[in-house]
Amino acid sequence: MPHRRLLSFLILVLLVPAAAGQDRLLSPAEFLGYALGDRFTPHHRVVDYVEHVAAHSPNVRIERYGETNEGRPLLVAYIATPEHLAQLETIRLNNLRRAGLAEGAVSGPTAALVWLSYNVHGNESVSTEAAMQTLYDLANPANARTQAWLQHTVVILDPCINPDGRDRYVHWYNETVGRFPNPNPDAREHHEPWPGGRTNHYYFDLNRDWAWMTQRETQQRLPLYQRWMPHVHVDFHEQGVDEPYYFAPAARPYHEDITPWQRAFQTTIGQNHARYFDANGWLYFTRQRFDLFYPGYGDTWPTYQGAIGMTYEQGGSGRAGLGIITAEGDTLTLRERIEHHHTTGLSTVEITAQNAERVQQEFAAYYEQARTNPPGAYKTYLVKGTNDPDVLAALAAHLDGQGIAYGYATRARQTRGFAYRTGATGAVSVEPGDLVVSTFQPRAVLTKVLFEPRAMLEDSLSYDITAWALPYVYNVDAYALTDRIDPDTDAPPAAPAALSGAVEKPYAYIARWQSFADAQFLAALLNAGVNPRFATRPFEIDGQAYAPGTLILTRTLNEHLGATFDEVIPALAAEHRQPLHAVATGFVTTGPDFGSDDVAFLDRPHVAVLAENPVRSYAAGEVWHFFDQQLGYPVTLLHPDDLGRIDLGDYDVLVLPSGSYGRVLTDEVLADVRDWVRAGGRLIALEDAAGFLAGKSGFALQRKEAADENDEDAPAPVPYADRERRAISDAVTGAVYRVQIDGTHPLGFGVGDTYFSLKRGSEAFAFLKDGWTVGALREGAPVSGFAGHRAQQKLADTLVFGVQDLGRGAVIYMVDDPLFRAFWYGGRLLFANAVFFVGQD
Repeated sequence: MPHRRLLSFLILVLLVPAAAGQDRLLSPAEFLGYALGDRFTPHHRVVDYVEHVAAHSPNVRIERYGETNEGRPLLVAYIATPEHLAQLETIRLNNLRRAGLAEGAVSGPTAALVWLSYNVHGNESVSTEAAMQTLYDLANPANARTQAWLQHTVVILDPCINPDGRDRYVHWYNETVGRFPNPNPDAREHHEPWPGGRTNHYYFDLNRDWAWMTQRETQQRLPLYQRWMPHVHVDFHEQGVDEPYYFAPAARPYHEDITPWQRAFQTTIGQNHARYFDANGWLYFTRQRFDLFYPGYGDTWPTYQGAIGMTYEQGGSGRAGLGIITAEGDTLTLRERIEHHHTTGLSTVEITAQNAERVQQEFAAYYEQARTNPPGAYKTYLVKGTNDPDVLAALAAHLDGQGIAYGYATRARQTRGFAYRTGATGAVSVEPGDLVVSTFQPRAVLTKVLFEPRAMLEDSLSYDITAWALPYVYNVDAYALTDRIDPDTDAPPAAPAALSGAVEKPYAYIARWQSFADAQFLAALLNAGVNPRFATRPFEIDGQAYAPGTLILTRTLNEHLGATFDEVIPALAAEHRQPLHAVATGFVTTGPDFGSDDVAFLDRPHVAVLAENPVRSYAAGEVWHFFDQQLGYPVTLLHPDDLGRIDLGDYDVLVLPSGSYGRVLTDEVLADVRDWVRAGGRLIALEDAAGFLAGKSGFALQRKEAADENDEDAPAPVPYADRERRAISDAVTGAVYRVQIDGTHPLGFGVGDTYFSLKRGSEAFAFLKDGWTVGALREGAPVSGFAGHRAQQKLADTLVFGVQDLGRGAVIYMVDDPLFRAFWYGGRLLFANAVFFVGQD
């Protein structure tokens, strides 16, 4: 008994301090049990701390707005005075009313809204550590300095945008570092393994996804952002170890529609940061490298929504760990990095609070201007209703996600405008069913940025791609009009009948092939065990014409479905909103009958993708995400080092994403791959993988020989200071090119005669002599975006997509990436053709 009483007493003694501590707001160090900077904090402990702060501070409320692919929570903390927290919904609605995004007049409390976003890149993990200290200082009622700021602001703090990437890095680092962190840059702890922690689960850069919403994290975050529409948004990052700290104002090029106020207040904010950095003797730089142009960033996309959008970059990133020796011989510590981000975070709130009234007034003026006098020459964007309904629906869903208003025409009229497909300006007929986007709306600037045929680039030295107009992304017939045309209705045109053809027991079902949604339907059919056929030539039946690629689902070869044949196929078509036509016979009016050799059996492909070093992680992620999340079709990810050891005969399709293949595709392994192709395999080589195969024995792809330059074009001496500008004359910085498509080849089925390709490099390849040039670039100049003059000379009359028949198999060369960042919608069908059709005809 005495022993039991003693044990109970000891347990009580040990528990009392912890329980007492939980009755008050704890600092991060008190809660975690270590000082920030001593180690990296796993995401679940960050969540625990945010929840602790919300439970023990009258200034904080939290909201879970979603979860990641790996099941980690996404959350934000709202930080305000207790009075403002009690009226948070009124403050939110008043802000939307000010922008014209909610009905009613502004009434009641208002505040300047500051949104702080941390850790969008997982291995730039210092920012989440800093977020905890920033949260504490803002939430602490005893901190008179921050409490004064909250009289005029509401702070929305997202401690970690990318939890999956962060934990990938943090767990690796914590497993790798020893008892004594080694600052030697050569040490293992400063070299992350593939794919690194920067990206999310599917290896996507979430900081490029704001305008495209391809990733789960973005899809859940943007509705919350649009509920609030903050006035200031900060995206916290890290850069190279030997860089100091970067903050606003941003570098050029600025997009032309960024207002003078947005530019000026960036400078005001930067000057406030500089006060603190100067006082502490910390190095920093501004107005270099990080521009405000590409709309997918966490600084530009909010800027195009009227906010002051900014990127802050601390030196370090995944290489720095807990400490690393820089090129100057100093040791950069995690604690120092945290302090810098913590300082700029608080400084942002401080300077916004000092200018709260002006910030709100300018925000209201921004939206008043947008609604009444939108920028740019084009006042309406028209997407023809004759485009494929699935493509129109995908584009409309994209606009919904961006909060862009649109509608449809119900009456005909004539106007003039710019045709995206041809590049010509002329007469345009507006017809019932056309999708109409007027720029006279609150999100006028974002609309212009995403639709303008050619964005004005004030400086060709840009940090990312320079063209992205949605009509090119979706490969649709569309026009930019100088006249204002408002939609007649919000209701979309009626969808086609789900099933046509009055046949009691159909001989076959027919489904057109003209959009990626058709490929998703095909994947569902194959997953359900349906054996499809597809037409390789056009045909007519029941008074309707069908193009190559049309799916023909015959009762023959599907006997295993029995009576469910007429249930499974219509049900899958209804699920994927694909119209079917039932026919009573396989005897067509014109073209090949259904038993012809020109109607090919589609054998279910077994697909493998190389997805490890030396494949680029972004490239591997695009292909993985395409199959896993977009197409809905199984894929096997293989380690490149296993390529010479596995039996390729188990696979019909092998995808080589872009990467550096010299180490793994040795002559011996490449010979095995060639033999596999000759035996019936299909090899899809993307970007650098295609370039690697060029000139190799047995492969038909060849680089285009450069034309001799005239004497007057010979390079003149260039000052050293202009070396970057000299280099860009050979560069293509993400420009859109018009590509001629051979629609008679299976790779081109359903794509149309013209495809708009996003080209990100100037490597040029000749038309195939032993094979088929399915996608040809005839002009060296892009239709949109920047390409250097020497790059344009090289690219004229070059191959973009081609197919080489090799034995019973095929090699598909894709010089440009049709799956770029998962948002280049027009390329998805082309890639699906490579997987399903090429080599099966």
